[in-house]
Amino acid sequence: MSLGQIIRKRRHELDVTLDEVSAKTGFSKPYLSTIETGKVKNPPSDKLLRGLEEALEFPAGTLRHAANLDRTPTDVRQQFEAYESENQRWRKLVQDLVNKKVKGSELNDLLAKSQLQIDKNISKTEPGRLIPIINRVAAGYPVDFDDLQYPAGFADDYARCPDIEDPQAFGVRVIGDSMEPKFTQGDIVIFSPTIEVRNGDDCFVRLATPHETTFKRVFFEVDNKVRLQPRNENYAPLIIEGSRINGLYRAVIKYEKL
Repeated sequence: MSLGQIIRKRRHELDVTLDEVSAKTGFSKPYLSTIETGKVKNPPSDKLLRGLEEALEFPAGTLRHAANLDRTPTDVRQQFEAYESENQRWRKLVQDLVNKKVKGSELNDLLAKSQLQIDKNISKTEPGRLIPIINRVAAGYPVDFDDLQYPAGFADDYARCPDIEDPQAFGVRVIGDSMEPKFTQGDIVIFSPTIEVRNGDDCFVRLATPHETTFKRVFFEVDNKVRLQPRNENYAPLIIEGSRINGLYRAVIKYEKL
């Protein structure tokens, strides 16, 4: 189902008119109509999609996810939808097994009715979790950071990481040269909030008062001090109070710009 079809279906379920949606979102009725009918040339902005999610009581991120699928090439989207359909049939099969307490002798019949294809030679290699790439992090002086107000797990770009199980993992693009030679501008670095940070780890650092972020090696000093150490010897370390840190996330994967 396309983005426009999802919006129209939900609007009809709530018995809401386009005029009412226009008033709530601040976007014109004709433009909203072109989105519903699939005639809009460019994808709706995130601002509009967030407004539609609020106006039509969608869970945060639902319409942005649908919009990202609409932007996906047709062959890739068709493959994704086929996988999703297969997953739904598997979930129904598992639910039937739980509810009906199917005996082993009846399992083959149930599998046949489900129309699921069992490939005994399928590879056991997992493709990996899609990690959201939410913005950029400064390998230099601390700077303001904007995660673009995406809900957790959503972004414009994603990187597939086979070895990451952390559902809170996120990625950023490196700007600046203070972490050279290990990290250079344009690299994508994946950070995992659930992994313990140790002395000398490369970390995404969130600072409070003021709200800033940076990418540095982290060393825990005496008297609750933290040293943020660049890898580039041309940059001096920054010593800060530990109380200023409100987020410390260890780097776990790097994608190099070639």
